[in-house]
Amino acid sequence: MITIYGIPACNTMKKTFEYLQAKGIEYTFHNYKKEGITAPILQGFVDTLGLEKVFNKQGSTYRQLSDETKATLTNPTSTFSFLLEKNSAIKRPILTDGKRMIAGFNSEELDKWLNA
Repeated sequence: MITIYGIPACNTMKKTFEYLQAKGIEYTFHNYKKEGITAPILQGFVDTLGLEKVFNKQGSTYRQLSDETKATLTNPTSTFSFLLEKNSAIKRPILTDGKRMIAGFNSEELDKWLNA
């Protein structure tokens, strides 16, 4: 079973849900806003995907930060703590089947991942 991590109001999440539903693929959804994110789950994301891929610097959460706050996010420890607190700055979606992970929505990449 695939688990999708993210927040429901995100357009990229909506595209992912629609894409998987159209393909008849079942999934469970882990909603950061309701369920939060634990340090072990976040660490698994970082270990598998890398911190640069997990930390969404393109999103509004990051863009709305002050330059002072952005300057504090220069090392893995401070960035990890920030992502635990502001889980909306985690790349969306992150999908896992328990063995593999993929981040973001790209239909071609997702097809390859699903069929691997």
